[in-house]
Amino acid sequence: MGKAKKMKYETRLIWVLGITFGFVFFDRNAVNFLMPFITADLRFSNGQIGLIASALSLTWAIAGFLGGALADRTAYRKKILVAAVVAFSVCSFLSGVAVSFLTLFLSRLLMGVAEGPILPVSQSLVAFESADGRRGYNMGVMQNFGSNLLGSFVAPLALVAIASFYTWRTAFFIAGIPGLLMAALIVKYVKEPKVHTLGAMVKTADSRIRAADMLKHRNMWLCILMSIVMVAWMVLGWSFLPLYYIQVKHYSAQQMSLLMSVLGLSAAFFSFIVPGLSDRLGRRPVVIAFNLVGVLVPLAALYFTGSPYALAALVFVGWSASGTMPLMMGTIPSETIPARYVATALGIVMGLGEVLGGVSAPAIAGWAADLYSLRVPLYMEAGCALIAACLALYLTETAPARLAQRTAPALAG
Repeated sequence: MGKAKKMKYETRLIWVLGITFGFVFFDRNAVNFLMPFITADLRFSNGQIGLIASALSLTWAIAGFLGGALADRTAYRKKILVAAVVAFSVCSFLSGVAVSFLTLFLSRLLMGVAEGPILPVSQSLVAFESADGRRGYNMGVMQNFGSNLLGSFVAPLALVAIASFYTWRTAFFIAGIPGLLMAALIVKYVKEPKVHTLGAMVKTADSRIRAADMLKHRNMWLCILMSIVMVAWMVLGWSFLPLYYIQVKHYSAQQMSLLMSVLGLSAAFFSFIVPGLSDRLGRRPVVIAFNLVGVLVPLAALYFTGSPYALAALVFVGWSASGTMPLMMGTIPSETIPARYVATALGIVMGLGEVLGGVSAPAIAGWAADLYSLRVPLYMEAGCALIAACLALYLTETAPARLAQRTAPALAG
């Protein structure tokens, strides 16, 4: 494949997979933005709200690991991806017919099974097709741009409007349709990678490598730990900010939807900036700085008393921390372990992050909110961002540009 043709396919792949993952997040976040309507109808407690958020994270994590491992073992990445995209659309329809806590809980469990493999498989495809100097940028755009533009910006505006004019059930039905269209685009435009290499800087693949061998790398442990706390940071924001805005700050449903949409605008904007900066400045300093900025989101919601527009500006800046997620969950692991096992490695990082962060954090936060107040989940969110920034101090740098700068003086000498 010629260089120009390869670049064209690389760009097309990023956008097809990025928009697909955007609709995955549209469906994943739908329950959070619709929860005030669902709660009014089905009378859920804060504890039950936390369990519903945890349900999807649990099965998402298990399916992400198993799906990534299957993709590496069989090399049927495209087939696995298409099947998963069709399945998550069907699960969105099931959420729309839920009549109780149990039925909605079970539908979210099934949706996690369907959506789990999509990210590690998609990121492995992008990693294989990306030039060394663009890997962080490409993987960041793929994971963050569509997911946040559609899942965090468009979703609250569209779904709250649909639920207000019709019902929350109608909103779930509509949310499932785009996934079927994206499955057709994947069939047409995505190819199975023919090689298992990510460039000279990655170690040669060992056919006997196991998960335990991957965990011998310090970066893998750090990425897992950062993934745990940053997934918790993100899920706590999605799950409890809508309720906090309405029940504590007494904003209207429309004001809440606008404030939540700012998360999507921020993450879509910084999906280019944060990974791009990491390609130039290094993964470690960028992850440290932006994770620390993530503390601003819950602190602004808790303590800022100015206009909602000024609050939106603060949240926009604070949510830039979401730009570190593809670095921790995709780019750094892909530059640390053998290339052939990228999907498995990403499944481990994402899976443990979802289980220990996405499952436990909202469940604990929901219980604490019932026992104390809705302020507790936001205090937890602030602590998560601070812990992630501290963990990033111990990362070993993997960005090709930074490594080249370090080796150049030695070669010259």
